Amino acid sequence: MRIALFVLAALVLAACSSGSQTMSVTDGAVSVPVAELDGGEARHFSVDIDGKPVRFFLLKTSDGVARAAFDACDVCYQEKKGYSQNGEYMICNNCGQRFHASRINEVRGGCNPAPLERSIVNDTVVLRTEDLRQGLKYF
Repeated sequence: MRIALFVLAALVLAACSSGSQTMSVTDGAVSVPVAELDGGEARHFSVDIDGKPVRFFLLKTSDGVARAAFDACDVCYQEKKGYSQNGEYMICNNCGQRFHASRINEVRGGCNPAPLERSIVNDTVVLRTEDLRQGLKYF
């Protein structure tokens, strides 16, 4: 019985976990070393902006570009389901649309992941608070 309860508790915790890392704003920006994006896996993050969590993801595509997007789109954002990754594709968890990772920050609108402005400074992805604030409308 204890084992069954333990397994059930683990499943509930896993289902409720967003899988995102909580970040803090320092000097008006959030920073993530580009090296942490090696391997092509999307990394999901959350940061508190004006008292509200803003979710986003970063990934480095096979062409070596570090990309950033809000974990939402213009169409499905109200469902608050975000995106998951399958190989080189990001998939909308609401409608199932697939987007090649190389399109992130390149294509805007529709169900494409909403682009998040970023810069690379000293091998670090830098996201300014002003740019993160643009994502408040999605969350």
